[in-house]
Amino acid sequence: MPKFIFITGGVLSSLGKGIAAASIGALLEASGLKVTIQKLDPYINVDPGTLSPFQHGEVFVTDDGAETDLDLGHYERFTHIRTSKANNFTTGKIYYNVISKERRGDYLGDTVQVVPHITDEIKQAIKSVSNDDDVVIVEIGGTVGDIESQPFLEAIRQMRYDVGKENCLYVHLTLVPYIKTSGELKTKPTQHSVKELRAIGIQPDILLCRTDRLIPPEAKRKIAIHCNLETDAVINAIDVDTIYEVPLALNAEGIEQLIVTKLKLPGREIELAQWKDIVRKVKEPKNKVVIAIVGKYVGLKDSYKSLSEALIHGGIANDCRVDFQWVDSEDVEVHGPGQYLSEADGILVPGGFGYRGIEGKIESIRYAREKKIPYFGICLGMQCAVIEFARNVCGLKANSAEFDLNAQAPVIYLMEKWFDFRKGRIEERSEGSNKGGTMRLGAYPCVIEQNTKAFAAYKQKEISERHRHRYEFNTAYKGVVARLGMKISGASPDGELVEIVEIEDHPWFLGCQFHPEFKSRPTEPHPLFRAFIEASLREKSSLFHDEISEMREPGQR
Repeated sequence: MPKFIFITGGVLSSLGKGIAAASIGALLEASGLKVTIQKLDPYINVDPGTLSPFQHGEVFVTDDGAETDLDLGHYERFTHIRTSKANNFTTGKIYYNVISKERRGDYLGDTVQVVPHITDEIKQAIKSVSNDDDVVIVEIGGTVGDIESQPFLEAIRQMRYDVGKENCLYVHLTLVPYIKTSGELKTKPTQHSVKELRAIGIQPDILLCRTDRLIPPEAKRKIAIHCNLETDAVINAIDVDTIYEVPLALNAEGIEQLIVTKLKLPGREIELAQWKDIVRKVKEPKNKVVIAIVGKYVGLKDSYKSLSEALIHGGIANDCRVDFQWVDSEDVEVHGPGQYLSEADGILVPGGFGYRGIEGKIESIRYAREKKIPYFGICLGMQCAVIEFARNVCGLKANSAEFDLNAQAPVIYLMEKWFDFRKGRIEERSEGSNKGGTMRLGAYPCVIEQNTKAFAAYKQKEISERHRHRYEFNTAYKGVVARLGMKISGASPDGELVEIVEIEDHPWFLGCQFHPEFKSRPTEPHPLFRAFIEASLREKSSLFHDEISEMREPGQR
């Protein structure tokens, strides 16, 4: 039987439960244990697939095609696990399962209630995620006191009785704010949060206290006394410069040893040299590049969380700091790309849906192509690159059928039938299908052409990458774009689905239909992000040397 660690939050949201869960997972893995992590979300949507990025941040996609909470991205980046649909359950998904069972007659004769039917379904979901793991870490979304979270909290309260006290641990994350006017840390919010948790029957075993400074010993003792804990179970979760420093900060507090002792787990001597090297490269890099990200959700950076982290990973691979320049594509539509992109060493257009801001993205891509600035287009960013090339190089009145159903040259269109290599069957979709039903979701194979930038990055012919999109490259236009310099360097095994395009006469110009950011880790930077940052750094250095040469007098070296 695995051991279970439940992570809850109090006082306020956005304290970093996801990072805490991921960091604990990283430390336990470094101690030689096999770990998996699950997120339980209290909202009623079945999944976040139809939520606006402004409301819930990015949608993280797993290999099996599940649309999940962005915290699953943290779990994958900090550990070696590959998550699946079993790693994320919402209130909507739990109730959907229970109602389906009720309609099927599974509860025949019973009055279906929150306790035991909903809580039993939650416990079944928790137990379903383990696959011969030593430890299952479960993060509960929201905060203690939220009405939506109550069934989840009741379910994890019951888990201690189901699996035994020695197999269950509760970690509670709270805020210990510093009040500048009085010059002191205040422990009362933490005391009230723990009181609320204990009122529903959960006594935390470990407290993670978010602060911007070290908690003095006397304050730790005060918290411990009021929260019925040992002093060493009050952990200082101090603010750090990079999220990849969190495992080191928690290790300094001895959290993994505390967990191993409390759960009577086997554990080897922990090895964190790799994490220390990652932090060094993030905080003290040898180089620097500026990457402009041209999107329409730039007002909420969590909309592109995996993307920004993958760019940082590309920087780690090149011992380089990546400075982000967030550019609203609607601003580009109004003012043009020059004033926003002239200082960029590389330009990236990410994925998205809908027509808003599209022309700004297309103009940004044209700027990158004509100015020979390294360009990376992801999903919609690839599709916009195809539209831009078809318009401005091929002379077509090109557009995507997503934006103009009557486009004269629909270079991007809704493919209605294709062979799904992951499911092993023919898939069909139409404009009338449910939004999720028209998606190509999850991992799909791709065959890469040799002597291409993609092959130089991956160094292998066959890859698998995760998708989340509805529209495809229209292969009817493959010949015309190829004749004028846009190369299709990656496609599905049968050649029907275009996965990667490149421009040959360019330092580095690549667009991919999939989302490579979902598979990048600081310990294993994704090949395309590694190559993109390397190209941006190379072009920056080349430009710098050219400028120095122009400043010298004739005959000078």
